[in-house]
Amino acid sequence: MRAVMLTLASLGALALAVPAFAQSPLVAPFSAAKPGKTAAPWMPVKINDRKKPTDYDFVDDGGVTVLHASADAAASMLGVPLNVDPKKTPVLEWRWRVSGLVADADNAIASKEDSPARVVLEFDGDMSKLGFADRTKAKLAGNLSGRDLPYATLMYVWANAAPVGTVIPNPHTNRVQMIVVSSGAGGVGKWQSIKRNVVDDYKRAFNEEPGVLKSLTVLTDTDNTGAKVEAWYGDIKLTAP
Repeated sequence: MRAVMLTLASLGALALAVPAFAQSPLVAPFSAAKPGKTAAPWMPVKINDRKKPTDYDFVDDGGVTVLHASADAAASMLGVPLNVDPKKTPVLEWRWRVSGLVADADNAIASKEDSPARVVLEFDGDMSKLGFADRTKAKLAGNLSGRDLPYATLMYVWANAAPVGTVIPNPHTNRVQMIVVSSGAGGVGKWQSIKRNVVDDYKRAFNEEPGVLKSLTVLTDTDNTGAKVEAWYGDIKLTAP
């Protein structure tokens, strides 16, 4: 149960760390930053005090600044708060590259739930619609994090073997759903461009319409497997169809 609470609490950490700001169809671009340490509005988000944080910094890639992540038995996020109606800007586009897969990772198994690259979206919603078990977990986890937790979290992940398009429930809670958008070693070391319809994906994962999109984070994590991996993220955009 404690593992469940820590997982849920970590999902609410971003809104605790930084205030929300006005809606924008373009998430603060990495390409506008200078190589070096990450800076606002992108903020580090700790999962819990026991986990070693992933290192994030801005680096030059062929004349364009991108976000670089390095995880060595580590897990933490880098995020930006939003206040976006996903129905107005449902198209999510980004590109990413990884140095390799996380050996033995399996997103369906709690003890192996790592990924070299993730884009994570947190949504608002009516918590009273959730079942007793989900409300209880959310309340307990909220006590740990010190704030209300997101109603639902949608993760886009790079998986070891699961086919692209697979929906994988988080092994701790069904309020977190993962969608595989890159898979296997075939694209390792190369930039991959991803384009998704957030509204369609949310409805498929949660069987309902999405609420307000409250935050977006990236996550490169290897804390469960103890592996080491690097990832690079290009600009992330939210636009109208």
